[in-house]
Amino acid sequence: MHIPSLKDAVSADEWQLRCDLAACYRLVALYGWSDLVFTHISARVPGPEHHFLINPYGLMFDEITASSLVKVDAGCNKLSESPFPVNPAGFVIHSAVHAARPDVLCVLHTHTRAGVAVSAQRAGVLPISQQSTFVLGSLAYHDYEGVAFRDDEKPRLVADLGSANFLVLRNHGLLTAGKSIADAFLNMYIFESTCQIQIAAQSGAQTADHLTQVNPKIVQGVAESMRVQTGGLGGAFVWPSLIRKLDRLGTDYKT
Repeated sequence: MHIPSLKDAVSADEWQLRCDLAACYRLVALYGWSDLVFTHISARVPGPEHHFLINPYGLMFDEITASSLVKVDAGCNKLSESPFPVNPAGFVIHSAVHAARPDVLCVLHTHTRAGVAVSAQRAGVLPISQQSTFVLGSLAYHDYEGVAFRDDEKPRLVADLGSANFLVLRNHGLLTAGKSIADAFLNMYIFESTCQIQIAAQSGAQTADHLTQVNPKIVQGVAESMRVQTGGLGGAFVWPSLIRKLDRLGTDYKT
């Protein structure tokens, strides 16, 4: 499948965004979080226009390249020539978050087994791991309203999300928001780890009382630290190492 390069057809900033978003798709596939073609990662294109990049519908995440990503408007209408369709229904959640949160550059949504399992639990995310304390510092919940393709769900979703960067979509999956693609990915890595640990801990405990919960004061302390944290450690340290990991496997995602 040959896809002409867009490197010389877009700005340098957009090309870098495309490479980072393609890398994010590949990493999601590499870590086993993809659901065939049925979830999405979106990123806001630099500039005053409300334009976004999203995956071409029908490509597996490990096939996505910088040039295959499709530029769309807030209604998921294609803004440039592409041989691939897009999925407007899949963009409903993303467009709602982008519209309500100008601080968010990237929205990442998954349907992993552990994520959906925790989303189905009445108590939600439990404070039983160090990873969970980072999630609980910026966590929100949104009740299931069926397949998310109706615009009338958007106000309720963004009201539930508020200023949080981690969202449990009840009976559905997980969502993270980040001021960069690196932050959204790192948030999801922590979120997914939290859910996997919780399911594993529950499977080994006779009852919920057998799980040791983190002291609420410690959880609150982590939340306060997150509110004042501005270091961007994900972009500074973790993301470059992830890019090196991908490059060792191949660099075709940058085409």
